[in-house]
Amino acid sequence: MKILILGGRGRLAAALAREWSFAHETVCFARPELDVADIPALRRLLASREFDALVNGTGLTNVDDCESRRGEARAVNALAPAAMAAAARDQGARFIHFSTDYVFDGRNLAPYTEDDVPNPLGWYGRTKLDGEQAVLADGPSHLVVRVSWVFGPDKPGFPDMILDRARTSPRVEAIADKFSSPTYACDVAAWLEPFFDPSLPGGLYHACNSGGCSWRDYGEHALQCAAAAGLPLATTEVAPIRLADMKAFKALRPAHTILSTKKLTRVTGIVPRPWQIALSEYIKKHAPLPPAR
Repeated sequence: MKILILGGRGRLAAALAREWSFAHETVCFARPELDVADIPALRRLLASREFDALVNGTGLTNVDDCESRRGEARAVNALAPAAMAAAARDQGARFIHFSTDYVFDGRNLAPYTEDDVPNPLGWYGRTKLDGEQAVLADGPSHLVVRVSWVFGPDKPGFPDMILDRARTSPRVEAIADKFSSPTYACDVAAWLEPFFDPSLPGGLYHACNSGGCSWRDYGEHALQCAAAAGLPLATTEVAPIRLADMKAFKALRPAHTILSTKKLTRVTGIVPRPWQIALSEYIKKHAPLPPAR
């Protein structure tokens, strides 16, 4: 397979490029060589390349920035994916586009399925939903893959931030009343590789590790795994704070967006492992341990 990955320096896209490069020919484009907000330049780039699969790992994902940079967010999150979908269709290639749990309003306490009606609370979720709809309308072979709370070795994420704080401070805090499903970037590569087979249907899929948790649960498990692996920490506990107390937030956040992956399992036969096991593996492999004496 010739796989073209856009946004190759992102946490998820970089992991896909590395994992898939063992069996496939992968080429990545990222800033500054690629600005997907420049739609004409994006179309020219895609027309100049040959590929069997096109993966969109780009996105304006800072939820608060999207509120103040609405034009850019719409270009990157909605218009660019539409152009990518058209380019993939023209080449008869599989297109994989990533979206987010923020397309939901978080009022559903049961895990969200692909059939649940989206209702984004902010501009980030709105533009991501517009991107989803444009991609799905372009052709039935395209994939829209919703992920949430992604962590991985190629770019620091929430677990890394918590570990950094706990190395020097006995007081670590995280939101205890916002829930979702952590997603290990390296696992996503294995879940999606079967879709290189064109006989598997396109459409909308949720792809995250099984189970759900709060930010506090997520952080505390990371600290416990790090301590078990021998990383010196000032604390292994995370104090709870409320989402409503985060006064610096400009955009509304959905409070409960745990995702169901039953459709992914039904189509591929793959059952995503629990987020706790995936996070433990990540910490053991990638947390910086003290040098041996």
